[in-house]
Amino acid sequence: MTPDERRAFGARVAQLRKERGLKQDQLAARIERTASWVSQVERGVQPVVRLDVLQLLADGLGVSIQALRPDAPAPAPAPVAPPAEEEPNDLDQARLLISGHPALDAVLGLTSEATTPPVAELTAAVDQVWTLTHAARFAELSTELGRLLPRLERASRTAEASVRPEIQGLLSQAYQALAAAFVRQDEADAAWVAADRSIRAAEQSTQPLIVFAGIFRLAQAFVRLKHLDQAEHAAESAVNALSRYTAQKTAEPEALSVLGSLYLVLALVHARSGRREEARAALQKAREVAARLGEDRNDFNLEFGPTNVEIQAVSTAVDLGDAGEALDIGQRIDAAGLSPERRARLLMDLGRAHAQRRHLGEALDCLLRAEELAPETVRTHTAARATIRELALVAGRGAPAELQGLAGRANALD
Repeated sequence: MTPDERRAFGARVAQLRKERGLKQDQLAARIERTASWVSQVERGVQPVVRLDVLQLLADGLGVSIQALRPDAPAPAPAPVAPPAEEEPNDLDQARLLISGHPALDAVLGLTSEATTPPVAELTAAVDQVWTLTHAARFAELSTELGRLLPRLERASRTAEASVRPEIQGLLSQAYQALAAAFVRQDEADAAWVAADRSIRAAEQSTQPLIVFAGIFRLAQAFVRLKHLDQAEHAAESAVNALSRYTAQKTAEPEALSVLGSLYLVLALVHARSGRREEARAALQKAREVAARLGEDRNDFNLEFGPTNVEIQAVSTAVDLGDAGEALDIGQRIDAAGLSPERRARLLMDLGRAHAQRRHLGEALDCLLRAEELAPETVRTHTAARATIRELALVAGRGAPAELQGLAGRANALD
């Protein structure tokens, strides 16, 4: 699709949506996307090239594919119940990107050093990618990475030798952003691929700590895949090596941030395994590292510090079924300085805790506030959707309109 074709297509979608009296979030709920994705389609930012996605959009609007795109071929009959992993989401474009090699022209030597963007420009682009990741703006993230990753892959091969390690570090961080986004959209297999690529790029950089940050992303992917043994092995191996490193030297803050984050992954793994004592021990280790650090930081976009440890303590308590403890800890947390994603995650976990105590009003309030901060995260997060579904079932026909609306936006009752 050319830019003009995307704009014309988007205008057609907007016209059909308005003719049917639908708002963007209502259409998004029908097709299990997000309002931001629909908005980007209508503005011509997000291309729709896959036939299955085009069919999904046509179904949501109640029209044929040809009514949207007259040149589109007639689709083959869709399976009655497609597997969950094949359902489209806001990262479809990024998933396609990592399904092959993003810079084959560079492998063949068809680019030159003259085409390498300045390092400062690439750094700003990676920072923007992380801004979108922390804000859970996944459709925009997918678009940005579609442009950025090929540029970084080419630059890592064609730039002058003196700057290649720095570019490899940027490439690793870009892949880590993608891995984090895939985890949050329950695309754990794709997160595994992105994390593995980030580790490979990090090894070529001059910053070995980026390797450990990549292992953190890899362990998170394993947790989402429910491969808890692999998650534990990855995180524990990294913790053992990094603990020796920080003990033998005056530990730089960046090393402590990564070490503390890895302890939090171990706490998560143990909590999901029902290993209460091990989970609490890992949390205590993270608290000790946070105390050494003495402040909330965002090294390698890990957002580690005393506040994030307590946010993880809330999540761990909920996973262990200790709702009262989770609420007690949550009341003492001031997360105003953290990203919208982390603040939303805290509210989601507090909502889960209230749901465990059958506090319907408080649980709904937390989830709605979380949705205001990071709507895409709340509407796609497995645990959040399960909680919304549980609240709706408990409330039954007397469910308040706000809960019914939230359940509809999250497709929690399908």
